[in-house]
Amino acid sequence: MPAQAVERDETTRLQRLQGILQSGTLKNAGRMLNALQPGEIAHLLEALPLAEREIVWGLIDDENDGEVLVHLTDDVRSDLISKMDLSRLLSATESLDTDDLADLIQELPHTITREIIASLDLQHRSRLEAVLSYPEDTAGGLMNPDAITVRPEVTLDVVMRYLRRLKNQIPAHTDNLMVVNRIGKYLGVLPLTKLVTHDPDEIVAEVMSLDQGAIPATWDDGQVANRFEQHDLISAPVVDDRGILLGRITVDDVVDVIREEGEHQFMGQAGLSEDEDMFAPVLISTQRRALWLGLNLITAFLASWVIGLFEQTIEKVVALAVLMPIVASMGGIAGSQTLTLTIRGLALGQLSSSNARWLVLKELAVGALNSVIWAIVVAVIAGIWFDNGAIGLLIAAALTINLVFAALTGALLPLALDRMGIDPALAGSVLLTTVTDIIGFLAFLGLATLYLL
Repeated sequence: MPAQAVERDETTRLQRLQGILQSGTLKNAGRMLNALQPGEIAHLLEALPLAEREIVWGLIDDENDGEVLVHLTDDVRSDLISKMDLSRLLSATESLDTDDLADLIQELPHTITREIIASLDLQHRSRLEAVLSYPEDTAGGLMNPDAITVRPEVTLDVVMRYLRRLKNQIPAHTDNLMVVNRIGKYLGVLPLTKLVTHDPDEIVAEVMSLDQGAIPATWDDGQVANRFEQHDLISAPVVDDRGILLGRITVDDVVDVIREEGEHQFMGQAGLSEDEDMFAPVLISTQRRALWLGLNLITAFLASWVIGLFEQTIEKVVALAVLMPIVASMGGIAGSQTLTLTIRGLALGQLSSSNARWLVLKELAVGALNSVIWAIVVAVIAGIWFDNGAIGLLIAAALTINLVFAALTGALLPLALDRMGIDPALAGSVLLTTVTDIIGFLAFLGLATLYLL
């Protein structure tokens, strides 16, 4: 279904739900909601104001609670969890996969976490503890220890009979069986396609695939997403540093990683979290955004201070005040283009110290070429506008300087922030704007002071 059709369907569904709520027929709203998939319910909840959200949450069947909570953003999930009693929380976690339970349990108060862990049997508890022992944004934190394992020496007929006994216990997204030795060391995979198309008397070792490498549990989620993308995987084994199979990661978890990374890049440019609740209380939203606005104010004062240094120049040549925004704006746009490209390279693992030099040189060349092209255009327009060729030449020179500096900053700034452990997506845009504004004003007004007065 085309993206526009999906968006229209979701909008229609939201409008229909709000219409039912306004009419007061809550039973109809409940039936509509519980006929949807958990992800669809979560999407609707996030699109509702707080009062309506609380009503709708109360209409969802208890057996759907856990899956819906997993699909919600952190802010919305935390708000709903804070209003749930212990019995409902325990019920919500009963049917969750281990990886989803691990994600959810970290959002709960410690007292409730202990209750949930105590309610698990020994096998499920040990699996949960294995996932929780790794950071959330690593392969170990993403994995589910539900992989079906087989030995290399058994026949395919034995494997088939084993799967028949499992029946409904076969995990979702099972496209391969994991082949391990007696101590649990990962050896390869047995694709289900080979299992059903080969002679039942053949042994696993004869038909297993050896070309699917395992993912180390310490890999970060970005590396995991790259592996899935590059190899078109549905599932992948996860191993510890000794090669022992710990579990598997499935494509649905990787889709979540990719979505969250995209939202992080987009929201981070405005200083917002990807988990920001659109309908969060006013005071909470104000508090979160105040720090970012304060940081922007500081950078704005820095740019204003630079302008203030040339106050006398601006008073004598009023045209400078009219043209200043052009220099700053062009530098900001050019720098943002390079900044975005560099951040994307870092996020995809395509940029490192080995090739960073080539990127910097390439972006400098692009910046220099663009600066020449647009400096000529702006010089002609400014010269005609103010009937002053000198002003046209000055803005051309300032524009050239600023675009080159913008390209250099856009390439080097994310690399420097990443090396310092600071998220470039969050801090890069503010710092870049500061640099391009200051360099642009300093170049333009400084040259004007030297040559026009």
